[in-house]
Amino acid sequence: VHCIESCGVDFASVDVLANPDIRQTLPQYSDWPTFPQLYVKGELIGGSDIIAELFQQGDLEHMLREAITA
Repeated sequence: VHCIESCGVDFASVDVLANPDIRQTLPQYSDWPTFPQLYVKGELIGGSDIIAELFQQGDLEHMLREAITA
């Protein structure tokens, strides 16, 4: 969340740990076993390690801003 907030874009989040149905189903849907999971325009980007790497490289902000304008 910190990485996304640092990009200065609006976003929505879901507390998957508070919802057992989502917590159980999302890893099967995404074929990604851990949380958090970042989706941009419905596409899975990855988990916290990938988000942090994209942020450090400067690619996360570009990706998010591009998604807003698309």
